[in-house]
Amino acid sequence: METLLNIDSEIVVWLNQWAGRWSILDQVARLVVSDYFIPVILSLTVLALWFLGKDTASRNANQRAVLVALLAVGFSNLAVLITNQFVFRDRPFVDHELTVLFYQPTDSSLPANPAAVAVAMAAGVWQASRSLGLALYFLAALWGASRVFVGVFYPSDVLAGAAIGVGMAYWFAFLMRNIEPLPTLVLGIARRFHLA
Repeated sequence: METLLNIDSEIVVWLNQWAGRWSILDQVARLVVSDYFIPVILSLTVLALWFLGKDTASRNANQRAVLVALLAVGFSNLAVLITNQFVFRDRPFVDHELTVLFYQPTDSSLPANPAAVAVAMAAGVWQASRSLGLALYFLAALWGASRVFVGVFYPSDVLAGAAIGVGMAYWFAFLMRNIEPLPTLVLGIARRFHLA
């Protein structure tokens, strides 16, 4: 365990040495690391996927994937909240002298909630569209890596959050297949109200 913590620290310190050197890199990092840029892109993508589909079957598959993504996001947040009640890890900027380009959160670093949420969305979308899911996985990885770069998370925090997100998405994908006809009923009700 001590080896993992040392590797975590070394990665953060190595990446963070580039922060504050070039204003263009810092501006890009501030944009990518923000609480809004990538989450808005992810959310708009999931919203668009809800309404997209070349036929009824593909639209139905997309909507099921969106349901999986939304359930996974909600329960990933819950899992992180519960974990934080039992595990507290200081942020990297507390343990090391770093150039912090982001506000300094005071909650536990482990697991990374942004990684859990972003990966849950990506894994949910992956169920319907491999290419779109891959693009969202890329955004999730970029968001997680940027938060390591600015000294807010350790890499293992991001990996733990990602594991929670993937786990929740695949659990709900499995559940959706096995509680049929309930998902079909929910989508049918949404269609009656012109929501799907």
